[in-house]
Amino acid sequence: MKTLLRFAASLAAMALLAGAAQARSFRTVVIDPGHGGHDKGGQWGLVYEKHLALDTAARLENELRKRGYRTVMTRRSDYFISLPERVRITKQYSNAIFVSVHYNYTWKQDVSGLETFFNNGDSYNLASCVHNGMMRKVRANNRGVKFARFYVIRHNTCPAILVECGFVSNPGERSRMKSAWWRQSLAEGMADGIDRYKRL
Repeated sequence: MKTLLRFAASLAAMALLAGAAQARSFRTVVIDPGHGGHDKGGQWGLVYEKHLALDTAARLENELRKRGYRTVMTRRSDYFISLPERVRITKQYSNAIFVSVHYNYTWKQDVSGLETFFNNGDSYNLASCVHNGMMRKVRANNRGVKFARFYVIRHNTCPAILVECGFVSNPGERSRMKSAWWRQSLAEGMADGIDRYKRL
């Protein structure tokens, strides 16, 4: 654990040196709604992560377009798309950033909160800006910005993050995420964070 924390701190330091130049150059935001089709993701009853992620991603796209960004969605409806295909789509666009939208699940129903993952130094600043943007919009447990090796952020070459927008398995958060205002607030917070990252 200490080694992992030191590694994450090292990545953060590298981001301070390289992040600003990277941030100013991007023109496109690739938005990746997690799961889809037969891959429902986390679920509780009839509440499926794949539907929540798609709706939140569509709201994020709308917010970003209003702010003048070029956007690309890896999927626009309820169908399955493989992890390598999500990465392949992103690599078609130069000077892009990648944001994968998910909702969380655990067998422990008392666990709640938002967390954002990155895999390398170029992505740390993006993850921090987006995570803080969401936390300013909603009252939720802050689970922080964390290093992870998820396929879609590990194999992308542009700044890439994966956002977890709350736990489907937590009764309180599940009730909130079923409401449009929660998903809209998170989308606005993500867009605010992307704006902040752009200005670094």
